[in-house]
Amino acid sequence: MIQKYLNPLKMTLTVITGILIPIQLYMSFLYAPTEKFMGHIQRIMYFHVPSAFVAFAAFGIVFVAGIMYLYTKNKKWDHLALSSAEIGVVFTTFVLISGSLWARPVWNAWWVWDDPRLVTSLILWFMYIAYLMIRTSVKGDERLRKFAAIFGIIGFIDVPLVYFSVKWWRTIHPKVIDEQGVHMPPEMAQTLFFSVIAFFFLFVTILFYRFTLETQKEKITKWKNNSLLERKE
Repeated sequence: MIQKYLNPLKMTLTVITGILIPIQLYMSFLYAPTEKFMGHIQRIMYFHVPSAFVAFAAFGIVFVAGIMYLYTKNKKWDHLALSSAEIGVVFTTFVLISGSLWARPVWNAWWVWDDPRLVTSLILWFMYIAYLMIRTSVKGDERLRKFAAIFGIIGFIDVPLVYFSVKWWRTIHPKVIDEQGVHMPPEMAQTLFFSVIAFFFLFVTILFYRFTLETQKEKITKWKNNSLLERKE
């Protein structure tokens, strides 16, 4: 019954994402004006910032799904956590790469080790890489699934550290949005907010497909195990 409603929803999300992403590209490269001092390199922001928000959302889902798995022991929560963690790692990787590409011409350095946001972001990436490595050793063992869920929950602690690092510590990382509002021309602000929305739809769409793949893998594994049992009997 649920699948009956999920498939149309998945297709709707795919269509919406397919419309939003080209518009986002147009706004990022043509609609938004060129920044006076940084030039075209500033356009990386329209991909860097949304990717960071997507990564936070992805790891937030890992956090919630991990709690739900520990509470219910339902493997679907475990599948959701794994699917979201993989996507979160991909987007965090893009955040680190795009940030370095922006920093090289602006800061004259690929990386600045004494910047709290950069360091906490790298730690976040390492933590969920470790989470995925733990997941590769699960292989149906419930104890390891529990351990992975706990690790994913603990790893989320670094997300608020990354987000608030520019407020809590001295940093050279730019603040485009703070308590005073958005520090950019209206066209840039519109492009940035639209990019966040477009990337969010992209994330949800990918998550739907990845979660579906994981549940199908589970069904195939059960079918194989049942077939082996029938042969033995």
